Amino acid sequence: MYKVNKEKCIGCQVCVQTCPEATKIADDGKAEVVNSKKLEECGGESVCPIGAIEKTEK
Repeated sequence: MYKVNKEKCIGCQVCVQTCPEATKIADDGKAEVVNSKKLEECGGESVCPIGAIEKTEK
């Protein structure tokens, strides 16, 4: 599972451009993960250039 650290996210949308089926921009202008399995296929944490996507235990 992955989550977006909202404090680190700058809303650059690189994750959405790289892996649109796994991430989206939420109402707050920050990214959120909508499909962890797909994000894993796209490269997981490396999809975010500033390190705001983090792997979680669950």
